[in-house]
Parts: sequence; C-alpha cells; structure tokens
Amino acid sequence: MTAMDGTTELQMLSFQAPKMRLLRSLSIENEAIQILDFAVFSRPEFDVPIFCANFFTTATMNIIVLDLNPLHNVIDQRNYKEKYFKRLIPLGLRYSELFPWGGKLTSESLKFFSPIVIWTKFPPSQDRYECLYSAFKEYYKAWLELIAQAPEEIDASYIKCNREAQHKYLTWRAEKDPGHGILKRLIGERHAQDLVRNFLFNGLDELGSKGFLDYFPEYRCEDGSVNDKRSILGKSFENRPWDARGEFIGGDIKI
Repeated sequence: MTAMDGTTELQMLSFQAPKMRLLRSLSIENEAIQILDFAVFSRPEFDVPIFCANFFTTATMNIIVLDLNPLHNVIDQRNYKEKYFKRLIPLGLRYSELFPWGGKLTSESLKFFSPIVIWTKFPPSQDRYECLYSAFKEYYKAWLELIAQAPEEIDASYIKCNREAQHKYLTWRAEKDPGHGILKRLIGERHAQDLVRNFLFNGLDELGSKGFLDYFPEYRCEDGSVNDKRSILGKSFENRPWDARGEFIGGDIKI
C-alpha cells in the first residue's frame, strides 16, 4: 500500500499454520522513518506467549520493544511463568545488559510484558542494529521451540480461558497502541482503523465479544467514552521491574 503522501510504502504479510492462528508483519518506510510491527499468535488450543517485535527508527533515535508477551499473568500466576519463562531468563538477562531499560513504562502496559522484555531506546548504531537482529532471531527461535513443543489443550474451559486472554490483549492493543497516530497520518482514519482491527489485531471479532471497557472499566469517562490517557493509575517504571532471576520487584500493582 502507498500512503497518501505518494512516497511512503506500507508492506503487509500474513501467514497461518496448524498451531499459529496468525503471523502478521507490517513494515513502513520513507526517508524519515522505518517501522516494523511483527507478531505471532497461537491458536486458542495453546497457551504459549505472543511473539511481539515493534521497532521504530528515525534518523536520530530507535525505539524498540521485543518480547514474548505472556498470554496469562506472570506476576500472580507463577506456574505460567515457570512453564514458559524460567529457562529463557538467561537469554533476557544477556540482552538486557546490551539494551538498557528505555525509561518510563506504565503499569497498565506492563501487564502485557514478560520478565525477558527488551524495551529500549538508542541512537543510530550499526553495532546495536546487529545486536538487535541477533536478539530478534534468538527470541523468535525460542518462540518457535515453545510452540513446537506445546501440547494441544483439549479441556474446553482452558481453551476458553486462552481465547479470552488473547482477545483481551488484542482489545488493549487495538485501543492503546501508540502507532495508531502514525497510521492515521499516512493512510487516513478509515484505512487506519481497518488495518488495526482487521490485520494488526485480527481476531477482535472472532475470539470474543467484550469491548475495551468490559476489560478495562477504569478507563470509562463520565459520558461512557474511553479515556484517551495511556495510564489511569499514574504509576510508571523508570527501571526494569524484574531482577536477574526474573522475579518482579515493582511492588504491588493490580494486573
């Protein structure tokens, strides 16, 4: 797709496989910016994390998120954290030393990240780019190993739980993802909304019927609309809120 400016290119790719509900990639490039939004969602019969890579690059700054977003709460549900992240902690620790924490992250956003998340900012650097590409490959390989080994759930109640967890994630991202403004400027509001709902966060209409305020009632304004603020609690984390063992050290937050 070519943007309204006639020069910016948006390239989209999607793929499905027996265990993958959706792999999708969006890349945007012009003289000023380069963006990659890459994610892989499993089918609800599997509770593996969501592979997530969001890279935003300008001439002066790179803003990076790379993670295996947990499908279920890794702070309260220790069994889930042990199941998928215990053996990945050394991988996350190695790259957290190469890519320092990127600054304030709201407590609302934190609920969708894992102890191995790479959230960082850095100026242009070929060495950093090479390290980031290595991290991308290692994290994606780790995800592929998890999905390859994951047994298919047959209990309907667990499948329902996985489906709702993925729908909640999609609902949050579709409403609060910071990239929406860029898409609206590039392709207009109607096309941007279609791209967000039917491509980037495909599954909103298929996996569940709840709306944003059903999952996140604290964002309801007096007139019934959704509050535009990124954070309602007003708490953010300027430093990595997990220690070297992957234990949460951010205090008491509701997730």
